[in-house]
Amino acid sequence: MKNQPAVVRLQSILGSFGRSDQGNIAILFAIAVVPVITFVGAAVDYTRANTARSSMQSAMDSASLMLAKDLQDGTINTSQITQKAQDYFKALYTNPDAKSVGVTATYTAASGNGSKIEIAGNGKIDTSFMKLVGIPDINFNVNATSAWGNVRMRVAMALDVTGSMRDDGKMPAMQTAAKSLIDQLSPLAKNPGDIYISVVPFAKDVNLGTSYRNETWIDWSLWEETNGTCSNTSYTTKTTCRQNVSRTWTPANHNTWTGCVTDRTKDYDTKNTPPSSSDQQTMVVAEEYVSGQEKYCKTGNDPYIPPIMPLSYDWSALKTMIGTLQPTGNTNQGIGLAWGWLTLGTGAPFNAPAKDSANYTYKEAIILLSDGLNTQNRYGNNASDIDARQKILCDNAKASNITIYTIHVNTGGDPTSAVLKYCASGADKFFEVKKANQTLSVFNSIGQSLAKLRIAK
Repeated sequence: MKNQPAVVRLQSILGSFGRSDQGNIAILFAIAVVPVITFVGAAVDYTRANTARSSMQSAMDSASLMLAKDLQDGTINTSQITQKAQDYFKALYTNPDAKSVGVTATYTAASGNGSKIEIAGNGKIDTSFMKLVGIPDINFNVNATSAWGNVRMRVAMALDVTGSMRDDGKMPAMQTAAKSLIDQLSPLAKNPGDIYISVVPFAKDVNLGTSYRNETWIDWSLWEETNGTCSNTSYTTKTTCRQNVSRTWTPANHNTWTGCVTDRTKDYDTKNTPPSSSDQQTMVVAEEYVSGQEKYCKTGNDPYIPPIMPLSYDWSALKTMIGTLQPTGNTNQGIGLAWGWLTLGTGAPFNAPAKDSANYTYKEAIILLSDGLNTQNRYGNNASDIDARQKILCDNAKASNITIYTIHVNTGGDPTSAVLKYCASGADKFFEVKKANQTLSVFNSIGQSLAKLRIAK
């Protein structure tokens, strides 16, 4: 009896109780045990059914994604869809309790809203306890859908180019990984504009590029504070020069600005509101980020921060730009993230292409890579304060349906970056790299995740 199934042993025990002639034990037990066994048994059987159904859903989701990829790649044709769906499902679904499993697949050809694969599955489990009350099995059904051709993707890469990135091979590893991501994503674009990518190199500032110098939404007040001449040459700032009414400050020609911009005025440092001359707080704040005589945004300097590359599907130009990155300056992750978000906007300064929302679904993501703690922004060098602003920025971006991936390149054994972990759109979207050569595999993982976002409904 020891090796008999639990339900058989239970029936035997119930039978012995039923044959008992000691007082009213048999009658009382019979009355009490039926509802107890029914409720306990139902919980056990339903748990088994739910496990089988959940496993089937996971297998169906994966099968639908693989089918969608096969159809896009031309690996299979439409006549092979049902058989391939069954093959994928059979390889993925291994739950031993499920019986009478069936899988069907339906393909809807490309139209104004793209193509899609719909997989329907059903099965049942044989009950162990509920059959005592006349329920021999529990049926379940699941569905999975993958759509493509109607999803367009825009991705901003905010890449740390601070001085510490020169250590431990971090800079070349990042460049290799970022270029690889472009190679990974670009084949998913079947038509121009299906996928756009921007690149935002950041240190304490970012380089907007001098071509914007005549825009009315540039705020020159901070730049003119230190770029100009005083009638008394003993004074080198606008404020000290003007402390005496007899002195005059003459701002430098804006043509000498090298393109550096710092954080926007609070609270627009945490938003992607397009800059406008009608509201000075929204305006882009020009600055000359310098170290000694070196201007960090000056073309030809070595090192220097290259200008932001707006959304593009010129894959070669994007990779060439990434190849020019050089390590210099202090860390301000927030400004990299903020400008990454701005590159995704259809307003100023980058005026990303308008979205055809009638025919396409758009998914947007930011990849933020940094190798350390925040050290400096426009408002000071208190890391806690900088982190606090960055958290607000991340909350705002995520609330606007931006998917954020964060990478902490931590080759020096520092504490894990709490703010990068916080900013990620989920635990599976935060990565910590302990060795520079791991950066490539992390970017490959992000590429796989983005590919799923692009084809998953």
